[in-house]
Amino acid sequence: MRLDELGQGETAEITEVLGNDVLASRLMEMGIIDGEPITMIGKAPMGDPIEFSVQGYRISLRKTEAARVQIARTE
Repeated sequence: MRLDELGQGETAEITEVLGNDVLASRLMEMGIIDGEPITMIGKAPMGDPIEFSVQGYRISLRKTEAARVQIARTE
């Protein structure tokens, strides 16, 4: 499952950041790393960007950026 498919208030575990480019590195520098829990806080009125909570802080990602992050739902 991709991070951009996560529903509001849902939490998942990051399993992989796809790619080996500048964007993948930037996501990892922002705390998007394997094994970290991440929660979807909400979306902008038009659905882009999406706000997430990870490692105790909030980040906003574009849908295309969030689509590069693979996750596994946690209950």
